[in-house]
Amino acid sequence: QVQFVESGGGLVEPGGSLRLSCAASGSIFSIPAMGWYRQAPGKQRELVAVITSGGIAIYADSVKGRFTGSRDNAKNTVYLQMNSLKPEDTAVYYCNTLDSDSWGQGTQVTVSS
Repeated sequence: QVQFVESGGGLVEPGGSLRLSCAASGSIFSIPAMGWYRQAPGKQRELVAVITSGGIAIYADSVKGRFTGSRDNAKNTVYLQMNSLKPEDTAVYYCNTLDSDSWGQGTQVTVSS
């Protein structure tokens, strides 16, 4: 089973940007869709972006127009470019397939002044 390691999180001021990376332990070429998820304190994990194998991305309304997901199958890596960050984007961010219950450690994103 392919495992994922997220990185790139940090502390950023409102309006700032971050780029998250998700490195897979194996090939993601045959994975039809990858998801970026986030979990804020006291809240359920939510799906914020889906990136298909062909590079088509679908977003939750809460991040549409601000986040851009992409994937590099040759590097077995998935990305999430986050712009115009808001305090409500504060969460631990994870990447995963759409049907796995095995989760990595995630990467913390904190948006605060």
